[in-house]
Formats: sequence, C-alpha cells, structure tokens
Amino acid sequence: MYRLLPLSQASSAHCFTNIRLVATDMDGTLTTKGKFTPTLLQALDNLAKADLKVVIVTGRSSGWVSGLVNYLSIEGAIAENGGLFYSAGSETPVALTPIPNVVTHRQQLTEAFGELQTQFPKLRESTDNRFRITDWTFDVQGLSIDELQALRNLCQQMNLGFTYSNVQCHIKPLEQDKAIGLLKVLREYFPQYASEEVVTVGDSPNDESLFDERYFPMSVGVANVLEYQNQLQYQPAYVTSSSEGEGFCELANFLLKISS
Repeated sequence: MYRLLPLSQASSAHCFTNIRLVATDMDGTLTTKGKFTPTLLQALDNLAKADLKVVIVTGRSSGWVSGLVNYLSIEGAIAENGGLFYSAGSETPVALTPIPNVVTHRQQLTEAFGELQTQFPKLRESTDNRFRITDWTFDVQGLSIDELQALRNLCQQMNLGFTYSNVQCHIKPLEQDKAIGLLKVLREYFPQYASEEVVTVGDSPNDESLFDERYFPMSVGVANVLEYQNQLQYQPAYVTSSSEGEGFCELANFLLKISS
C-alpha cells in the first residue's frame, strides 16, 4: 500500500468499511492547541452512538489518563506509551509493561535522567512526571533533531528506550511502545476485532509504531504528522487534510458516513 495518501482517496477503495475500533493518540491528534474542543467531544459521542469503539493511546501519565476514562465517550485508554491500560469505568490500571519493583524502577529512571543532564544541562523534567509509573519525561521544546538522536543513543547505551512527541521526550523500558501495548489490549479486551477492523491514528514520532502496517494495516495521520515525515520509518497509510483535533473529526465524520 502506498503511504501518506489523502484520506479523501480512501473512499474509492472502500478501505474503511470494516472499521469497528479507533485507536488514537491524544496530544496533537485529539487536542487542538492543547485543548479538547466541543466539536471533538461531539465526535467521540457520535462514534460511541454508532458503536465505533475508541481507545486512546497516549504518552501522557497514568495520573492524567485515570481521569480521562471517566469523562470521555471511550472504551479505555493506554497511558505512558504502552505502559498501562485503564478500562472505562475502572480506576485500577492494568500493567502492560512488567515492573517488579516500581520504587527501584523510578530510581533507575531518575539516575538515567541525571546522566542525560550531564551532557544536556538544559533538559527540564516535565511537570506531569510526578504522576508517572513506567516512564520518565522531560520537555521536548528547544531540542534539535540531532540532539534528539543523541539522546536516543545515550538511552540505548543505558539499555533504555527513548521516544518523543510534540510535547515530551520519554525514557522508558526498551520493550515498551504504543504498538506493543495496544496489541496486548486488543487481544485481551477486544478479541472480536481483527486487525483490519482497527484504524490507528497519530501525529508524531511516538506514534510511529502505530503506523507499522505489519500490525495495523489501516492507519491515519492528522495533517500535522507531515512535519515529522522525514523522521518516521513507519508512516501512516492516509493523512487528513486538517490538523490536530480537526483532523480527527474529519476522520470521525468519514467513518460515520461510511457506517450509516
């Protein structure tokens, strides 16, 4: 399949007629200038009424995500780039990344961040880091592509994973990413859906694994994903014409039209 095709071209191929579940990133994909808009909330409600399930797959912290599942019209949310899953109506997360001792793990991440700061003194811990369990975050603002690659290399030397979004950089366990977490959730909570019935949606490098067609043949990037086009090994199959939350609403309306 050719990648990065306009979403409008999908109508002729009927590629989306079997979609039953939308797995979507949050920041820069559901949000518009950092906020949920009334239009976005209505789109989520409309999808739920049409029995099109929505699962959020975000890099945001466990503390943030635990509240989201109680207020949005979604089936659940994966936090910390595949670390934890909150099912709708449950306040207890399911660990997707095994961590035998959380206290020891947090200390190791603290030390790793300190090592990065020795070479990059300008790094600043993200404000939501205190609400995290499986990963450690610092602000991405002001970091160049070369610096991000150097940080990735340093994390690999410490046997840790690294990714970044339009908001944050993440230090994490090597095996932890959005695709691995989502595949686990789909197997355990949504076994009735085949991969062809799931569409993944994102906008930045920490969504890259969601664009891997080996696991998710149907994927969509909102238009701002094009800013990272040269940095993505895996690219979405389709791209909306609108950016951020407006792009997600474009996809939602497209799915609703097909399913009606």
